[in-house]
Amino acid sequence: MRYQTCITSPSGYIKLVSTDTRVKEVTFLDEECESSESIPEILINLKKQLTEYFNGARTDFSVPLEPDGTDFQKKVWTELCCIPFGKTISYNELASKLGDPKVIRAAAAANGKNPIGIVIPCHRVIGKSGKLVGYAGGLGRKKWLLDHENRIANGVLELF
Repeated sequence: MRYQTCITSPSGYIKLVSTDTRVKEVTFLDEECESSESIPEILINLKKQLTEYFNGARTDFSVPLEPDGTDFQKKVWTELCCIPFGKTISYNELASKLGDPKVIRAAAAANGKNPIGIVIPCHRVIGKSGKLVGYAGGLGRKKWLLDHENRIANGVLELF
Protein backbone atom coordinates (compact mmCIF):
# COMPACT_ATOMS: atom_id res chain seq x y z
CA MET A 1 0.00 0.00 0.00
CA ARG A 2 1.13 3.57 -0.68
CA TYR A 3 0.64 6.55 1.60
CA GLN A 4 1.13 10.22 0.95
CA THR A 5 1.32 13.47 2.82
CA CYS A 6 2.29 17.00 1.97
CA ILE A 7 4.62 19.40 3.74
CA THR A 8 5.27 23.08 3.28
CA SER A 9 8.88 24.06 2.67
CA PRO A 10 10.56 27.43 2.13
CA SER A 11 10.50 26.57 -1.58
CA GLY A 12 6.90 25.37 -1.85
CA TYR A 13 4.80 22.31 -1.20
CA ILE A 14 6.40 18.88 -1.23
CA LYS A 15 4.53 15.60 -1.69
CA LEU A 16 5.93 12.61 0.22
CA VAL A 17 4.94 9.08 -0.81
CA SER A 18 5.93 5.80 0.84
CA THR A 19 5.00 2.22 1.44
CA ASP A 20 4.89 1.02 5.05
CA THR A 21 8.68 0.81 5.10
CA ARG A 22 10.26 2.65 2.14
CA VAL A 23 10.19 6.17 0.69
CA LYS A 24 8.99 6.13 -2.93
CA GLU A 25 8.65 9.80 -3.85
CA VAL A 26 9.58 13.33 -2.77
CA THR A 27 8.35 15.88 -5.30
CA PHE A 28 7.69 19.61 -5.38
CA LEU A 29 4.14 20.76 -6.09
CA ASP A 30 2.57 24.12 -6.78
CA GLU A 31 -0.43 23.33 -4.59
CA GLU A 32 -0.88 21.45 -1.35
CA CYS A 33 -1.74 17.77 -1.78
CA GLU A 34 -4.08 15.57 0.19
CA SER A 35 -2.78 13.27 2.89
CA SER A 36 -3.66 9.64 3.43
CA GLU A 37 -5.92 8.92 6.37
CA SER A 38 -3.10 7.15 8.19
CA ILE A 39 0.57 8.02 7.88
CA PRO A 40 3.22 5.35 8.51
CA GLU A 41 6.17 6.00 10.79
CA ILE A 42 8.54 6.32 7.81
CA LEU A 43 6.66 9.38 6.52
CA ILE A 44 6.58 10.92 9.98
CA ASN A 45 10.35 10.38 10.17
CA LEU A 46 10.89 11.79 6.67
CA LYS A 47 8.85 14.91 7.50
CA LYS A 48 11.01 15.42 10.60
CA GLN A 49 14.24 14.96 8.62
CA LEU A 50 13.14 17.34 5.86
CA THR A 51 12.17 19.96 8.45
CA GLU A 52 15.65 19.58 10.00
CA TYR A 53 17.20 19.90 6.52
CA PHE A 54 15.30 23.11 5.80
CA ASN A 55 16.23 24.47 9.25
CA GLY A 56 19.93 23.78 8.59
CA ALA A 57 20.22 21.03 11.21
CA ARG A 58 20.55 18.08 8.79
CA THR A 59 22.89 17.50 5.85
CA ASP A 60 21.96 13.93 4.99
CA PHE A 61 19.01 11.61 5.30
CA SER A 62 18.60 8.23 6.97
CA VAL A 63 15.34 6.82 5.65
CA PRO A 64 15.11 3.65 3.54
CA LEU A 65 14.47 4.45 -0.11
CA GLU A 66 12.83 2.49 -2.90
CA PRO A 67 12.61 4.58 -6.05
CA ASP A 68 10.90 3.00 -9.05
CA GLY A 69 13.10 3.00 -12.15
CA THR A 70 15.33 1.04 -14.49
CA ASP A 71 18.59 -0.51 -13.34
CA PHE A 72 20.52 2.30 -15.06
CA GLN A 73 18.38 4.99 -13.43
CA LYS A 74 18.93 3.38 -10.02
CA LYS A 75 22.69 3.32 -10.68
CA VAL A 76 22.58 7.06 -11.46
CA TRP A 77 20.49 7.79 -8.36
CA THR A 78 22.93 5.82 -6.20
CA GLU A 79 25.77 7.91 -7.59
CA LEU A 80 23.85 11.12 -6.84
CA CYS A 81 23.79 10.13 -3.17
CA CYS A 82 27.61 10.29 -3.19
CA ILE A 83 27.67 14.03 -3.99
CA PRO A 84 28.56 15.75 -0.72
CA PHE A 85 26.22 18.28 0.86
CA GLY A 86 27.06 21.79 -0.32
CA LYS A 87 28.92 20.54 -3.42
CA THR A 88 27.96 20.18 -7.05
CA ILE A 89 29.17 18.15 -10.01
CA SER A 90 28.58 18.54 -13.73
CA TYR A 91 26.63 16.14 -15.90
CA ASN A 92 29.98 15.24 -17.53
CA GLU A 93 31.42 14.36 -14.13
CA LEU A 94 28.35 12.28 -13.34
CA ALA A 95 28.76 10.30 -16.56
CA SER A 96 32.46 9.74 -15.80
CA LYS A 97 31.63 8.53 -12.28
CA LEU A 98 29.27 6.03 -13.90
CA GLY A 99 32.25 4.69 -15.83
CA ASP A 100 31.50 5.99 -19.33
CA PRO A 101 31.67 9.66 -20.33
CA LYS A 102 29.53 8.82 -23.38
CA VAL A 103 26.43 8.17 -21.22
CA ILE A 104 26.06 11.86 -20.40
CA ARG A 105 22.64 12.20 -22.04
CA ALA A 106 21.31 9.01 -20.49
CA ALA A 107 22.69 10.08 -17.09
CA ALA A 108 21.07 13.52 -17.46
CA ALA A 109 17.75 11.90 -18.40
CA ALA A 110 17.94 9.56 -15.40
CA ASN A 111 18.80 12.51 -13.16
CA GLY A 112 15.67 14.26 -14.41
CA LYS A 113 13.51 11.21 -13.65
CA ASN A 114 14.62 11.00 -10.01
CA PRO A 115 11.40 10.46 -8.04
CA ILE A 116 12.94 11.20 -4.62
CA GLY A 117 14.14 14.78 -4.88
CA ILE A 118 16.23 16.45 -2.16
CA VAL A 119 16.89 13.09 -0.41
CA ILE A 120 18.49 11.79 -3.64
CA PRO A 121 20.18 15.11 -4.43
CA CYS A 122 19.69 15.48 -8.18
CA HIS A 123 19.73 19.26 -7.63
CA ARG A 124 23.50 19.02 -7.06
CA VAL A 125 24.16 18.30 -10.75
CA ILE A 126 24.80 21.39 -12.87
CA GLY A 127 26.02 22.25 -16.35
CA LYS A 128 29.72 22.01 -17.21
CA SER A 129 29.98 25.82 -17.27
CA GLY A 130 28.48 26.03 -13.77
CA LYS A 131 25.10 27.08 -15.14
CA LEU A 132 21.95 25.75 -13.51
CA VAL A 133 20.19 23.51 -15.99
CA GLY A 134 17.31 21.11 -15.70
CA TYR A 135 15.34 20.45 -12.54
CA ALA A 136 11.91 18.86 -12.42
CA GLY A 137 10.96 21.13 -9.51
CA GLY A 138 11.98 24.23 -11.48
CA LEU A 139 15.26 26.12 -11.68
CA GLY A 140 14.16 28.57 -8.99
CA ARG A 141 13.83 25.72 -6.50
CA LYS A 142 17.13 24.20 -7.63
CA LYS A 143 18.85 27.54 -7.04
CA TRP A 144 17.20 27.85 -3.63
CA LEU A 145 18.33 24.34 -2.59
CA LEU A 146 21.92 24.92 -3.75
CA ASP A 147 22.08 28.34 -2.06
CA HIS A 148 20.63 26.84 1.14
CA GLU A 149 23.18 24.03 1.18
CA ASN A 150 26.03 26.41 0.36
CA ARG A 151 25.06 28.70 3.26
CA ILE A 152 24.92 25.76 5.69
CA ALA A 153 28.16 24.23 4.39
CA ASN A 154 29.87 27.60 4.87
CA GLY A 155 28.47 28.16 8.36
CA VAL A 156 25.87 30.78 7.49
CA LEU A 157 22.66 29.62 9.14
CA GLU A 158 19.32 31.18 8.27
CA LEU A 159 16.29 29.69 9.93
CA PHE A 160 13.04 29.43 7.99
